[in-house]
Amino acid sequence: MVMAQSLFLTLKQASPSCRIDVLAPAWSFPLLDRMPEVTHAIAMPLTHGEFGLSARIRLGRRLRSERYDQAIVLPNSWKSALTPFFAGIPKRTGYLGECRGGLLNDARKLDKLLLTMTVQRFVALGLPDDARLPPAYPVPALSVGRAKQQSVTKKFGLTWTTAAPAPSRLAAYTPSLAIKILALCPGAEYGAAKRWPADYYAEIAKQKLNQGWQVWLFGSDKDQDIAAQINLAARGRCTDFTGRTSLAEAVDLLSLVDTVVTNDSGLMHVAAALDKNIIALYGSSDPAFTPPLNTKAHILSLKLICSPCFKRECPLYPPDHEAHTSCLTGIRPEQVLELIAP
Repeated sequence: MVMAQSLFLTLKQASPSCRIDVLAPAWSFPLLDRMPEVTHAIAMPLTHGEFGLSARIRLGRRLRSERYDQAIVLPNSWKSALTPFFAGIPKRTGYLGECRGGLLNDARKLDKLLLTMTVQRFVALGLPDDARLPPAYPVPALSVGRAKQQSVTKKFGLTWTTAAPAPSRLAAYTPSLAIKILALCPGAEYGAAKRWPADYYAEIAKQKLNQGWQVWLFGSDKDQDIAAQINLAARGRCTDFTGRTSLAEAVDLLSLVDTVVTNDSGLMHVAAALDKNIIALYGSSDPAFTPPLNTKAHILSLKLICSPCFKRECPLYPPDHEAHTSCLTGIRPEQVLELIAP
């Protein structure tokens, strides 16, 4: 969803008065709410992987009254093109695949060698069919206002003093004693092959805490065990938000931090769209395909001959082998610490 904002920005650049409604899972609405380009969010009533033919048809018929001019279908599945078809939208744009050419009337052929990045593929669909490729893409920029920051800091009992807005797109707060904040995002929904070791994160936490920084831990309830390991090693000095925040609250809290150390995850892309200093750690995934879209990001990847394998678990070694996920364990905490500005 963060990468899709580059498409929304592209559409607004071409037609500033256009209305952009987004059909998406309801969990992603907090992100859309922080994208000024989006007019309205429409909840997809089905879960990921659920076919639901009749529900898709009913939704399409319900949307006919909106009289949309164009639908841009970002997923490549056949089922994702059904709702725009039954909504009677005159122009239905998307990439060929799964024999869905009959559902799209502006079907594009995807050249994966030319469009090597996900964001490029999204943006290209918002351009004329004969546009020069690969396209330039605007950087995602989530907008978190001062009111949202005040609300989230009040909820979690954080003490801040207001400061003049920084010269950036965010109206920021600074801590009362100018304490810097490091965010650690040790989770990765995809699997263990994308997770930097907990003891490495703990070493980063201890070093920065000893230097007077605050360290905040972010993630879902599935990341609570990893966060607990990190915080235990840091003698409980971290502020652990894992499993305690909604997505909206996590975004607003991340808008307050200085630096983020993160696996290749959704929170990495959120931090990039918040214009944060990022150290992004890549193991089984490819930083050339889905990098953090932020000029401040430092990407650490060993680029071993076996990577990117795109596997959830290391396919070469069992978990108790010393070389297990060596694509990640070979990235040492000292390398990360060198990239964190004083």
